Amino acid sequence: MNKGKVTQVIGPVVDVNFEDGQMPNIYNAIEIPLEGEKKLVVETMQHLGDNNVRCIAMDGTEGLVRGMEAIDTGNPISVPVGTKTFRKTIQCFRRKHRRIR
Repeated sequence: MNKGKVTQVIGPVVDVNFEDGQMPNIYNAIEIPLEGEKKLVVETMQHLGDNNVRCIAMDGTEGLVRGMEAIDTGNPISVPVGTKTFRKTIQCFRRKHRRIR
């Protein structure tokens, strides 16, 4: 797994710098370890050049600072799919889907 460092945080936008030849692909998930067992997942959206990537955070960025370690997972963000998760799917209007048997 490639490791980088957070270089800038502006709201949900996080810039990360990686070493030469280790930049993640677009849409790769990058994990930033936080306090305890928590981690922030960001998604690579743009290659900025000079080994920098621009990412979008999937949760709040409070407490994120420059220099924090960022780990490229090598894969895009994924969500498990199955009957248990389908039952919990919610439409944009917060209505539950009807069950399909």
